[in-house]
Formats: sequence, structure tokens, C-alpha cells
Amino acid sequence: MGESLKTIAQNKKAYHDYFVEESMEAGIELCGTEVKSIRQGRVNLKDAWCSVDHGELYVNGMHISPYEQGNIFNRDPMRVRRLLMHKREIMRLFGLVKQDGYALIPLSLYFKGSRVKVQVGLCKGKKLYDKRQDMATRAAKRDIDRAMKEKIRT
Repeated sequence: MGESLKTIAQNKKAYHDYFVEESMEAGIELCGTEVKSIRQGRVNLKDAWCSVDHGELYVNGMHISPYEQGNIFNRDPMRVRRLLMHKREIMRLFGLVKQDGYALIPLSLYFKGSRVKVQVGLCKGKKLYDKRQDMATRAAKRDIDRAMKEKIRT
């Protein structure tokens, strides 16, 4: 059965600051008002990162705005939330992060069916010259595409 994927938020800054080596899906532990707020698209992944603590994976710095009709049931928007993955996968990621200087960064948040999922990326930091090189290649590709479009018109 094909479950519908509806993207809620993407972390575009992660692709600018890191090389994404691999990505995987994780569930996220949320309370009801947080899910309602996410359905309205009121979530920010910009400065979020993941950490492993006592064999469990957590997402830090993810901001989910309080739900307007939530009153006393609203939680802290910046609270640390647990990610749900198999223990074996978490320990493999933890080993890579400890040894090779990788970082775990949430790349996107989406609905898979009725469940909220997080795409976690195993990322390596970019240096300033890498960012400049990426910008130069993007600009060159844009110029080539523009030239090809002009060529086709004439």
C-alpha cells in the first residue's frame, strides 16, 4: 500500500552547511497539541541537531510553536524530543558520530500516513571554501541552463 508523504518542513540550512552522507527515517515522540501545531505547519528545523544519550536518540533545538487552542496542554516549544529508531541503528550512528566527526542533523519533517516522521541525515561539516565552490557550481549551472534556454528560443 502506498502511504502518502506530506512534507511539513525542510532544513535547507543543513544542505548549505553540511555534506549529507546518508539519511534515514525516524519516528518522533510528540504530544497531541504538538501534532496539531505541526499540521498547521508551525515548526522550525533551522538550528536543530540530534544527540545520542544512554542509547536513545534525541532532537534538540527543534521549535514547534504552541497550539492556539491548546491552553494548559501546550508543551515547551523548544523541549528535547525523543526520536524512535531501532537500537542497532542508533548505536551504529553513535559510533560514526564519535569516531569520524559526523553530525546527526534533522533534514525534514513529514507525515507518512497519519504519523509524523523525521528524516535524519548523517552529515559532515563543510568548510568555507566548500560552500564557495558549491555556490560557483550552482551559478555556472544556472548560466548554462539560461544559455541553453536562449539557444532553444532562437
